[in-house]
Amino acid sequence: MLAKRKGYRVERKIRMFFEKNGWKVVRAGASLGEADLICFKNEKCLFLQIKSTKKKTIYYHGYMNDTIEGFPFYLVVDFGYNKIRILKPKHKAAIDEGMRLDEFLQKFKV
Repeated sequence: MLAKRKGYRVERKIRMFFEKNGWKVVRAGASLGEADLICFKNEKCLFLQIKSTKKKTIYYHGYMNDTIEGFPFYLVVDFGYNKIRILKPKHKAAIDEGMRLDEFLQKFKV
């Protein structure tokens, strides 16, 4: 139960980060699909799988394609201490891989 609450808190933090940057965000209830969050902005759609760890690497065993129905799919990892990274899905992700979430969202500024 504790892990479920932690997962929800991290999803909520990422959702709020996207919403503050002008995105509409839908949470996939109980994570029954490949994505935890679906984000929309200016005719763009992103699917996000959210993970968290306090370690410097995380092992991911979920959906590995970089698109869902033609829309981009990303792995977002909260490594703690404001170190949130976004990257294409891979089995092993490290704290210095991918892009900082704030940098990633800059690409979509209007």
